[in-house]
Amino acid sequence: MSSEEGKVVCVTGASGFIASWIVKFLLQRGYTVRGTLRDPSNPKKVDHLLKLDGAKERLQLFKADLLEEGSFDSAIEGCDGVFHTASPVRFVVNDPQVELIDPALKGTLNVLKSCARSPSVKRVILTSSVSAVKFSSRPITPEVVVDETWFSDPDFCRESELWYTLSKTLAEAAAWKFVNENNIDMVVINPSMVVGPLLQPEINESVEPILNLINGVPFPNNAFGWLDVKDVADAHILAYEIASANGRYCLAERVVHYSEIARILRDLYPTIQISDKCVNDEPYVPPYQLSKEKANSLGVKFTPLEVSLKETVESFREKNILDF
Repeated sequence: MSSEEGKVVCVTGASGFIASWIVKFLLQRGYTVRGTLRDPSNPKKVDHLLKLDGAKERLQLFKADLLEEGSFDSAIEGCDGVFHTASPVRFVVNDPQVELIDPALKGTLNVLKSCARSPSVKRVILTSSVSAVKFSSRPITPEVVVDETWFSDPDFCRESELWYTLSKTLAEAAAWKFVNENNIDMVVINPSMVVGPLLQPEINESVEPILNLINGVPFPNNAFGWLDVKDVADAHILAYEIASANGRYCLAERVVHYSEIARILRDLYPTIQISDKCVNDEPYVPPYQLSKEKANSLGVKFTPLEVSLKETVESFREKNILDF
């Protein structure tokens, strides 16, 4: 029996891509999990969670809304740890303030206020993003190593209309300010582009680019860090369980251009017409380096990208998102 057995933890936005895996792994490790959702009565959002091993005995679902202060109080009260993953992921928006910034920023502060009101909470794990790390006027070239000391610049994000990036940057900055003022122990996870098998029934924005490539859509001219959703979930739990974990942890198995993702998929699925065309004729955006030093110190093991991409596509098949 592990020391974690019987501990009560809260996972916000429990039905999400990363959050669902965090819930699964926590249940496997014997935790009692309280998951928050906007609508716990929606079967599309909860059925995959209720089917998890241990869910019947140790998963409790709570209704909570990011924009409603106090709505997380009952879920968080009495918890030992809180994993705050709930935040909208949208790359195309009409009203960035309403669709992204308010839920990310106000939502994070609302969750942290509930944590501050619950003396039982020992540590908060916040899901941020490499988006909150690498976007500023600092040049990024193949020689440059991006690490946890970098912070995205909100003004640069606004000028570049990088609204998702801005939402994650503002939310993380506000979180650090709040926890420092309120003496809350917080560790932040900053994952890159997350791929891998889906537990939830529908596609999410994170794996949609892979579906687009499989469907023959020309690839974006961009280079990102990529990693497996299971490794992200694992990193969250390590950051919670290991007492010495602190600060931020950037995560990527490797940084590659989209053309490389397309090439790996073509090698894996030679019969599928995966596009070898880029959306524009400009020179490819060069990859950069993302430091793995802190992630390694936490004990994060990275799944090879080829395996993650294969599992992503197989998961599309299983969920009848793809038929080939």
